[in-house]
Amino acid sequence: MEQELSLGYSPCPNDTFIFNAIASGDVGVDGYAIKPQLHDVETLNTMAMHAELDVSKLSFYAWLRVKERYRMLSSGAAMGFGCGPVLISRRPLTRADLTGCRVVLPGRWTTAHLLFRLWCPEARQRVFTTYDKIFDALASGDADCGVIIHESRFTFEAAGFRPVVDLGAWWEERTGLPIPLGCIAARHDLGDSLIGRMDSAIHASLRQAMQAPAETLPYIRQHAQEMDEPVLTAHIRTFVNDFTLTLPEQGFQAVDTLDRMARDAGAI
Repeated sequence: MEQELSLGYSPCPNDTFIFNAIASGDVGVDGYAIKPQLHDVETLNTMAMHAELDVSKLSFYAWLRVKERYRMLSSGAAMGFGCGPVLISRRPLTRADLTGCRVVLPGRWTTAHLLFRLWCPEARQRVFTTYDKIFDALASGDADCGVIIHESRFTFEAAGFRPVVDLGAWWEERTGLPIPLGCIAARHDLGDSLIGRMDSAIHASLRQAMQAPAETLPYIRQHAQEMDEPVLTAHIRTFVNDFTLTLPEQGFQAVDTLDRMARDAGAI
């Protein structure tokens, strides 16, 4: 009798690309039935606060809050250069303007929110929604500016918005390090052996996707918000890289730096 192992990740193309082989059953862990659950990343972050899933994609901001319960895995991270969240608006804005602006963000525990807080702590009028509703909040006038992630990074200009600041570029200029956006984490109580086997399975699933990317497209399209193939391809190329395959020392240094900056800012 196989034991069930819950695995949470987002419906975004980078995650469905990574986990395609696990979802299809091509890659697994002997003795366990892996049960994927797809949720918006902020839902996953909130679930982790209650340790609801065995293994889960998490924003690094959320992981910093739950690392006593969850161990970060070496595979599956969203990290790199040129891939950070972007603050956008309908009209020109400066950093000084933001103290009087309503800012919409894709979740309280997203790294996008943390980076915005670090960049502009004076901006207090912060509201939260899911990432796919940021454009609507700006278009309706419910917010003056918003921080976008995922596919929106590639479509905001076509939707009629302009960039205020690239928070990833700001991070890179300040630290010289890749931007740590999200990771895969496993509950400590699963034990070292199972955690290691799950880490290996994620690595193998990603390897398979990299070797045969076309085979992942049906699963990606099943869940993607944006169906345009060039956007899907750009999304995957931006958020899936060598840092995703195996996190190097520079990656751990980036996470430690984010942790220190968040604590210094009183965000943790």
